[in-house]
Amino acid sequence: MRALVVDDSRAMRMMMRRLMEGFGFEVFDAGNGVEALAALDAHGHVDVALVDWHMPEMDGITFIGELQKERERFKIRTVMVSAETDFKKVVFALKNGADEYLMKPVTKEGLAEKLTILGLLSEVSA
Repeated sequence: MRALVVDDSRAMRMMMRRLMEGFGFEVFDAGNGVEALAALDAHGHVDVALVDWHMPEMDGITFIGELQKERERFKIRTVMVSAETDFKKVVFALKNGADEYLMKPVTKEGLAEKLTILGLLSEVSA
């Protein structure tokens, strides 16, 4: 399994990388949506993208929208990972293509739950 972590915080990318590697994923990362699209071109298919909402150059909602435009090319499950806790924002993200939503701060258990819901992680391995 392969994952892409997209967040403008280097510390967050490192933390998410460690968690995902602990679940057995090969992980790539990017600092914004533009870099993420380039990473997908460079590395090929990934199974899941963990995407921050607020980033420079291309935010998470726009990045997920780009994936939606090319569904056949990018068959990627997406998890919006954000500090946005307003219910309307969560609904907005889900209506605009995110498969799941995970609020920051991220925990191993919370991430495992979302990956399990998406069928990317068995409960036994979490």
